[in-house]
Amino acid sequence: MRHNHVGLLGATSLVGSCILQQLVSEQWQITAFSRKPMESNRKQINWVQLNQTSAKPVQNKYGPALWICVAPIWTLPEHFSLLLTHGAQRIVILSSTSRFSKTASSDSGEQAIAQRLADAEETIEIWAKENGIEWIILRPTLIYGLGSDKNISEIARFIIRFGFFPLLGPANGLRQPIHAKDVATACILALNTLNIKNRTYNLTGGETLTYQEMINRVFSALNKKPHFIRIPRWLFQLTISVLNWLPRYRHWTTAMAERMNRNLVFDSINLQLDLRFQPGSFILSKADLPLEQNRI
Repeated sequence: MRHNHVGLLGATSLVGSCILQQLVSEQWQITAFSRKPMESNRKQINWVQLNQTSAKPVQNKYGPALWICVAPIWTLPEHFSLLLTHGAQRIVILSSTSRFSKTASSDSGEQAIAQRLADAEETIEIWAKENGIEWIILRPTLIYGLGSDKNISEIARFIIRFGFFPLLGPANGLRQPIHAKDVATACILALNTLNIKNRTYNLTGGETLTYQEMINRVFSALNKKPHFIRIPRWLFQLTISVLNWLPRYRHWTTAMAERMNRNLVFDSINLQLDLRFQPGSFILSKADLPLEQNRI
């Protein structure tokens, strides 16, 4: 198995950009795939534009045997032929703990996401087994970092814009946020730990804290005094229906508020032991805050 060349799907995503940076620093050769045309000033990165309408790529005997997919897991089956053509032998794939946490959601859209994740995992496992490809699926918890995630950064933007944050009840549900750089590190470790194969792992941050404490730290990172408004469920529903008219908050749901009081805690000890991986605590640096914070 060729160990110095990796194919990366989802290379322009938050985690993908972190993986690229780490792979370059570790002197890997990377074939990075994107739906948009990309250019690189680094010789180690060869950008390839994905084109769903094009024919299968020409066989490349020098193509990567090792792969990482941090694009949405349900898009991977679209690229099965690409992987086979390049002679893929091992792949690390990001899924999500939402597969479990959103199964019983009050929002049908979130239930559909959970099912989509589960179906994709099953499809990939069957395909990999049929084609003799080693696989590892990592299911991260709440990912944050670099001001461009869809979790903590969105909360920060809300606080910047409105000066407070709404809470439903005590907001004492437990969370294990993980930085995008730690997710990237775990992906690369999983790729390199060749004695581990055909496994699924939960991937959590190094600290467990309540939802309210998590938001407290966002306020602190913004140099703002925490200001919460606790509102009942019916008012939350009304507020979110109004916020949904704004493009930035179109994906917010009442179910998100309900989870403030649910523990979303997962056991990742097997991953930490098998990969010798130690994730960091939930610490927000200036780099993890939205770039437009001073313009809102």
